[in-house]
Amino acid sequence: MVRDEMTSDQRVENIEDGIANIDFHHPFTPYDVQNQFMKTVYQVLEKGNGQVGILESPTGTGKSLSLICASLTWLRNHKSSAYQTALEAAKSSFKDEPEWMIDQLLRRKREELVRTWEDREKRLENARLKEKAREERVRKKRRIEALVVSRDAGEDDDGDQWMLDDWHDENDHTSAPKDALSALSKESREVLERMGLGGPKQQNDESEALEEEIKIYYTSRTHSQLSQFITELRRPTFPASLPKVLSTGGTETPAELVKLLPLSSRQKLCINPNVSRLKTVQAINDRCAELQQPKSGKKCEFVPREELIAQTHEFRDTSLATIPDIEDLHQLGKSLQVCPYYASRTALPGAEIVTLPYPLLLQKSAREALGIKLEGNVVVVDEAHNIMDAVSNVYAADLRLSELRRCREMLGVYVRKFGKKLKGVNRVNVGRVGRVVEGLSEYMNAALNSKTDHGIVDPNELTRPKGIDQINMFELIQYIHESKLAYKIEGYASHVDSRQEDGKQQAPKSSTPVLHTFVSFLVAFTNLSSEGRVFYQKLPGMPADVQLSYLLLSPTHAFSSIISSARAVILAGGTMSPFEDYKDHLFPMLEESKVTTLSCGHVIPSSNLCVRALAMSRAGGATFEFSYQRRGDVEMISQLGLALLNMCAIVPDGVVVFFPSYGYLDQVTEVWKKKEKTDAQSTWERLQYKKTIFQETKGASSDEVLQKYSEAILGPSLDSDRPGGGALLLSVVGGKMSEGINFSDRLGRLVVVVGLPYPNIASPDWKAKMEYIESSTKTRLLERGGIERSEAATRAKQTARDFYENSCMRAVNQSIGRAIRHRGDYAAIVLLDRRYTSDRIRSKLPGWIQGGLETDAQERGLGGVNGGSGFFLPWEEEVIKLVTHMFQQFMVQKQGVPVKQILGAKPWHHLQLNSILRLTKSGRASMGLATPSWFWKLTDTSPGVFLGVTQESASVRPRASLPRLSVPLWDCDSTWMSAPTLRQGGDPT
Repeated sequence: MVRDEMTSDQRVENIEDGIANIDFHHPFTPYDVQNQFMKTVYQVLEKGNGQVGILESPTGTGKSLSLICASLTWLRNHKSSAYQTALEAAKSSFKDEPEWMIDQLLRRKREELVRTWEDREKRLENARLKEKAREERVRKKRRIEALVVSRDAGEDDDGDQWMLDDWHDENDHTSAPKDALSALSKESREVLERMGLGGPKQQNDESEALEEEIKIYYTSRTHSQLSQFITELRRPTFPASLPKVLSTGGTETPAELVKLLPLSSRQKLCINPNVSRLKTVQAINDRCAELQQPKSGKKCEFVPREELIAQTHEFRDTSLATIPDIEDLHQLGKSLQVCPYYASRTALPGAEIVTLPYPLLLQKSAREALGIKLEGNVVVVDEAHNIMDAVSNVYAADLRLSELRRCREMLGVYVRKFGKKLKGVNRVNVGRVGRVVEGLSEYMNAALNSKTDHGIVDPNELTRPKGIDQINMFELIQYIHESKLAYKIEGYASHVDSRQEDGKQQAPKSSTPVLHTFVSFLVAFTNLSSEGRVFYQKLPGMPADVQLSYLLLSPTHAFSSIISSARAVILAGGTMSPFEDYKDHLFPMLEESKVTTLSCGHVIPSSNLCVRALAMSRAGGATFEFSYQRRGDVEMISQLGLALLNMCAIVPDGVVVFFPSYGYLDQVTEVWKKKEKTDAQSTWERLQYKKTIFQETKGASSDEVLQKYSEAILGPSLDSDRPGGGALLLSVVGGKMSEGINFSDRLGRLVVVVGLPYPNIASPDWKAKMEYIESSTKTRLLERGGIERSEAATRAKQTARDFYENSCMRAVNQSIGRAIRHRGDYAAIVLLDRRYTSDRIRSKLPGWIQGGLETDAQERGLGGVNGGSGFFLPWEEEVIKLVTHMFQQFMVQKQGVPVKQILGAKPWHHLQLNSILRLTKSGRASMGLATPSWFWKLTDTSPGVFLGVTQESASVRPRASLPRLSVPLWDCDSTWMSAPTLRQGGDPT
C-alpha cells in the first residue's frame, strides 16, 4: 500500500517536473499568471483519471487563449506520445525475432504511422484549396435562398399533412433504435453509419484515418462567447502530433492545423426555409424528423443520402481543415447543398476540439442526440461561475393556466377534424393528453382561487385530478415525441387560424408554442422527485393567471454523468470564488485528491487597483448596513447619496453603482429626489450636476442605456456644464449590466457595490433549496460514517447557510469583474456595507480583489478612498504634480523626451489630460494659472512629438519643421506642492 502511494506521488512529481519546461506555443509573451494558469491546466489533463480543475483567472488576463494553448499543447503531446507508445509496443512484440527482421518490421510500422498521418493531412489540405476556390465563386455569385419550395401551408388545403401516422402497436415504436441517427430514414442512416456515426462501427480505412482517440469538448454559455473562443483559436500554431523520430530522416514535421468542429442545434444550422422559419427549437426538431419518415410525401432534399455522399465528404473535410464557426458551417452547407446539422456529425470522429453551448453538453439526451461520447475525453467549461444555475435552467420548466386553456382549445380543434380517423394507440394517447390537460387545469384553477400567492406543490395533489396518477407519463412523453403530436396539433391549429375569414370574431391567440411548453413541463416533472420541486405562483395583471414551475434543487445527479465519464474536467471563469459550492454540490462524492483549485492574480500592477470596504461615510458617522431590516433607513440612504456625491467629485469619467435589487434602487432614487427644506438642491440634482445619470430598469433593453452612457463619457463634451464630466450608471447586481458587459478604461473608473444582494430566503424556491441541501448533506455525512447525528445535523445546517451566502458573493464578484479589463486598465472598487469588513465575507472575494483590499480603511470613511490613498487626486493637485515631475525629469536628462513616454509614466498613468484641458477651458478649475498654448500640445501623444527642455525654456514640438513653441521655465521647488499657484511666464507664439 505504501509502495502504491509512493508510486502515485512520484508520478505527480514527474508530471510537475515535466511541465516546468513545456513550451505552450502562446502567440505572445505570456504573463506570469498566464504561465501559472497554463501549467495548472496541463497538470490536470495529464493526471487524468477523473481529475477536476476549478480555475479562476480575472477577465483581461487572456483566460481563453491560455485555455487553448494549455489544452491543445497537452493534446498534441499526448498524441505524439501515443505514436511512440505504439512503436514501442510493436518493438516488444517482435523481441524474439532476429535483429534484422526487427529493424524491417519497425521500419514498416513507422512508415504505416507516417502514411496514415500524411494521408489525412493531404486530404485536409486539398479541402482547404477547394474551400478557397469556393469562396471566390461565392463572392462573384450568391444564390441559394430561393432554391427551396414554397411554404408547406399551400401544399394541402385540407390540412391532411397534420394527420397522425397509424400506430398499430406500441411495441413497434418502443423497440426502434435510439441513437444519434434514430430520427433519420433508413437510407440516411446507412450513409452516415458507413462514415462511422451511429449503429455498429463500420470497418472503414478512411474514417479510421480521421478518427481522433481523445477530444476536447469546450462549452460556454452563449454562441457569441463560442465565436470569440474560435477567433482566439486561430491565433496560435501548434506542432504536429507526429513525433520527429517518425518523420522522414528525423526532420521537423510540418505544422498541423487544429481540427475544430462547432456543434449547434438545428435552429442555428438548418438550411431548409420550410423548417428553419418555425418559431421554436422543438417545432424545428419535430418538423425535421417528420421529413425523414418513410411515409413522408416530401423529404428534406438536404439530408445526407447516396446522391449527396460526395458533398457530405467534402463538408467533413472542409470543416476540419478551416477552423470554422457556426456561421461558416451554415454557409458551407448552403454552398454544398447538404444539411450542416447532419453533415457536421461526419466530422465529429476527426475533430480534436469540439465547441458547443451549455444545453448541448449538460443534457444527457442532447449529447446522445448529437452522438457525443465523453468517455476518456476532456471537458472544458468556460464562464463556469454560473454552471450550477445553467444545469438547473436546462432542467427547469414553467407552465401557465392560460397556456393550458390554449392547449385544450387546440386539442378540440384537432379532434373535431381528425377524431374519427384516429385509431388504436393514437386515439388512446390523444385521450390521455386531454386528461392530463384537464387534470392540471383543475389543480391550477384551485390554486388561482386560493388565499396564498405562492407555495410548494405536492406532486400527489397535482396528479390526483382526472386520475392523472394512473397514466404512465414516461410512455406518454415517448409517444408525444415520436409521433410529433405537439407539432402536428399546433401546426393544424395555425393552419386553421390562417384560413379564417376576414372580420370573423376571434379570441386572441398566443404566439407561444403552448403544447411544446406543456410537454417540456411533463418531461421536467418526471425527473428524480428527490432533486426537484414544483411551485405555484399567482401572476400579476389581468386576466388573472397562475404558473407552475419545476425547479431542479441540486445539479449533482445531472452533472455526475459528466464527471464520471470524462478523463478530466476544467471549470474556468473570471470570478469562480468561492470554490466550496462546486465541490459540495456538483461532485460531492469526488475525493479531495482529484480536485485542483487555482485563483490567479491580475496582470495589472498593484498601483492600478484600489479596493476599499466602507463601513461609514466619515469617521464616527452612521454605519452603512443595507440589510433587509435596515435598508429602508432614510438617513442612511441620504448618507449613501452624499458618499456617492463625494466620489463623483473625485473620480473622472465613468462610475457604475450596483444595488441589491430593482426595488431597492427605485426606493433609493425616490429618497434622493426629495428636497429637504434647508437644502437648495436635492441629492439627485447635485449628482446630476457632477455627472450625467443613467438608470437600469427591469425588463427594459440595456443596449440604449449603455450606448448613451458611453457617449456621455467618450463623446466630445468640451463645452459640458459639468466640471468633472463623465456619467453615473445606477444598476442592479444580477441585472443585465452585471454580466457580460465590458466597463473598461474610462467607462468604469469606479465600481461601487451597495450592500450584499442575498436572495429572498422566505421565497418557496429558496426554502426548498435550503431544506434539500441540509437533508442531503446530513444523509451523505452519516453514510460516510464516523460522525454523530447531532454533529452531522450541525454541519449540514452550516453547508446550507454557506450555499446561501456563496450565491450572494458570486453575484457580487461578477459585478466587481465588470471593471479592469486589460493590463493597462485601472479602477477603484468600493464595497459599501459594514459586513464587507468581516473576514468571512472578505475570504469569498476573488484573490486579486483581496490582494488590493486595504484592511484598515473601513473606519476612515471616504478618506480611505480619495485623497487619503492618493489614487484619485483633485485635478488641480494632479496638474501641479505632473508639471513639476516633467520639468524635474527634463532638468536631469537635458534632452527631448517623447510626450507619450512622460504621460504614460507612473504616477501619471491614470491622468486624463483631455479632462484637465476641458476643466481649464470651462473656467471652473482654480488651477492658479492661465493655460499657455503649448499646454494644449500635450494632448498630441503621437510618436513624432517630443517635449524638449533647455536651461531657459521648455518646448512641445514635432520632430519635423513645425514652429517651435516655448515658455520660460517655471521654478521647481517645494512651494509647488504646498500651494496651488504657479508663476506664469509669457505665452510666445
